[in-house]
Amino acid sequence: MKVTVANLKRGQRGIIKEFSADMVPLKLLEMGCLPGNEVELVQTAPFHDPMYLNINGSHLAIRKETALLIEIELIG
Repeated sequence: MKVTVANLKRGQRGIIKEFSADMVPLKLLEMGCLPGNEVELVQTAPFHDPMYLNINGSHLAIRKETALLIEIELIG
């Protein structure tokens, strides 16, 4: 089963494994959303969209449809 950022629950962390670079906005890549980096779900808005994330110390909000494109490996 493929685990993505969209599967994270509040406080859960994961390591970004892979994603299609042409599908993910360039701004996310610039903010550190790269394979090998750690991602943590800080909070979600009502209806779980958007998702507020901490990626290697950078805080950003992304839409759930984008989060579904970023595959991760859960930590602990």
